[in-house]
Order: sequence, then structure tokens, then C-alpha cells
Amino acid sequence: MKINKGYIILGLMIALTLLFELAAHAESLDPTTKLTFSEPIQIPGEVLPAGTYLFRLANADSGQHIVQIFNADGTVPYATVLTIATERPYPTGDTAVTLAEQGTGNPDVLLKWFYPGRVTGNEFVYSKQKEKELAQDKQQTIVADQRKEPNFDITGAGD
Repeated sequence: MKINKGYIILGLMIALTLLFELAAHAESLDPTTKLTFSEPIQIPGEVLPAGTYLFRLANADSGQHIVQIFNADGTVPYATVLTIATERPYPTGDTAVTLAEQGTGNPDVLLKWFYPGRVTGNEFVYSKQKEKELAQDKQQTIVADQRKEPNFDITGAGD
């Protein structure tokens, strides 16, 4: 059987192209965002004090929506919370979060987190009663401009 060298070279070129394409998108399989809150923020089950946190999907390539929240350098876990997939009409080039403002004296509530460039994000799951309350609250989506700051600084929905 005679194999043409041209076919072998073409096959190698295609294989290398696919390999480089996978390597280029490997980072997108690990969506991680550093968020800085200047005020306390409520997540399901607890309130995080003002500070910088690392948000990451627990197993990004599994299709599950479990978000892990760590300290700024990712060494101390603070929470692991269940989320559900949520959609937005169009992606943005930067991280976006949706907050609910609960009123004076209460921390804003983190409702959604979208990784840059994606239309599918993570909606945090609260109790049915809490969801009813949050539906009445003013909600605001904030998009980070990561070209200005390396972290996403959130000063609160009411600011």
C-alpha cells in the first residue's frame, strides 16, 4: 500500500492545528474571577465581609454549576454554593454580576455571575421565600472594566 507523503503532512498539520486550538481555549475551561466587594455581600447561606474573593467553578468541564468562593489568592475556601444555569441576551468582554439591593442596613445579595465572553452564567440558588423577597428588590447588573483594574470592584447596587 502506497501512502502519499502529502496526505501525511496534511494530517499532521490538521492535528497540530487542533492541538493548538485546544491549548488556546484551555483557560476558558477554568472560569475564575477575582471580585472585590467594598461592602458585605450576601451569598446563599452566609454574608461575606467586604474584601477580595476568588470565584471559580468547582468542575468547569462537567456542566455542573457549583461555585467555590475562596480568599483572594485561592488558598482558603469560604463557601461552595449551588447555582443553576442562567442566560443573558449577549456576552460582554468582562465579568458581570447581578445584585439585589435589600435596603438600608442589609447587605446586597449576589444573584448572578457571568464569566467574560459567555451568555450562560451562574444564578445563585436561594430558598423560595428569599427568592420572593429578592424579586421585590431593586436589581442591578454591573459589568467590570478589567482594562482599568485587575479586580472587579463592586461598591454595592445602591452606590
